[in-house]
Amino acid sequence: MTSPTVLLADDHAAIRAGLRIMLESHEVTVVGEAADGDIAVRNAAALRPDVVLMDLRMPGRDGISATREIVERGLSEVLVLTSFDEDELVFGAIRAGAAGFLLKTADARTLVQAVRTVASGDGVLDARVTRRALAAITKADVGAAAETDAVDRTALTAREQNVLDGILQGWSNAQLAQQLGISVPTVKTHVSNVLAKLGAESRSHAAAIARPRER
Repeated sequence: MTSPTVLLADDHAAIRAGLRIMLESHEVTVVGEAADGDIAVRNAAALRPDVVLMDLRMPGRDGISATREIVERGLSEVLVLTSFDEDELVFGAIRAGAAGFLLKTADARTLVQAVRTVASGDGVLDARVTRRALAAITKADVGAAAETDAVDRTALTAREQNVLDGILQGWSNAQLAQQLGISVPTVKTHVSNVLAKLGAESRSHAAAIARPRER
């Protein structure tokens, strides 16, 4: 597998240094760094990394706004590192189109695997992050998401329903292909259709709005 390239976006130099050591020791290439959202967007445009490893709280432009522009411009995939106290920020980043979310306490092996997964076009969604983010949504947001979910699910074909179920299980494109007996390119087409019909920006967003909620 080709070594993925990563841009580190965090306002703490010591954290960036630690992440660089963890990634480069596992043959992941760090092509640049950024201390705020504006620099993250500029460097993503200049360096075109496979993945931007994004912190959400940064001075000046925050990670949510930077994520939205990076995703909308197709500059890179975004993998967010978050803490337990950033629930509302996480949901904002989900809606901004981030492809993956990990807790900052993740070990090196988990982090590297997540980077490789996101670089390959799949999503990474830590279940603990999802539960806490959904719990932080306002009642209005829950109502809107539930209404959208009910409408959009009826537009999914049987195969797209299967793909959505796999996304909710956290399956990669390769796992979906194996489970459904179809090719990876076909899986990617179905995933794109599911996102469009749900009005989701990413696999993680689709999982967040389609995941069954406790009553």
